[in-house]
Amino acid sequence: MPRLRDGMAVAEKPAAAWPPHSEVCYLPPSMPPRSFEGDLNGEGLRIAVIASRFNDDIVSGLLDGALDCLERHGATDVDLYRVPGAFELPTLAAKLDGYHAIITLGCLLRGDTPHFDFISQQVTMELSRVAVDARIPVAFGVITCNTYEQAVQRSSAGAGNKGWEAALAAIEMANLWRVLGREVS
Repeated sequence: MPRLRDGMAVAEKPAAAWPPHSEVCYLPPSMPPRSFEGDLNGEGLRIAVIASRFNDDIVSGLLDGALDCLERHGATDVDLYRVPGAFELPTLAAKLDGYHAIITLGCLLRGDTPHFDFISQQVTMELSRVAVDARIPVAFGVITCNTYEQAVQRSSAGAGNKGWEAALAAIEMANLWRVLGREVS
């Protein structure tokens, strides 16, 4: 009978069935899975923040949230880069070297044309590609909103600020990379 361990389906099988050749991960009862995660201590991390200037009233709120998070978690080696718009975020992120993590911040608001859909999809795909190719965490703090009011909600100070959340994810992932021995030199 399958059971859950750390949120994953795990079934117990006799030793003769080890290792399994199916899609379910079988673990003997005496062998709990090893767990890896990063902590939220930003000390000693070198972090780049890239923020777009387009929709700057919104992005400024995201940036304030990200910088506040980094400061509160001890990250003091932070470089800030500004680019014209969200479309330019992946290009600069791909160019940067020597950081433990990169935080990207931008705001895309839906308009009357399909432009929003094209830019949102392209920025998302390219930032993901940069993270995979560079093999460092690239935190996604680009909000895609249907209305200006939604953007204000996601960029205002306090709980729910997506800039803060992106910075926190960057710290945790950078520390996970350290745990895995993939630290930036």
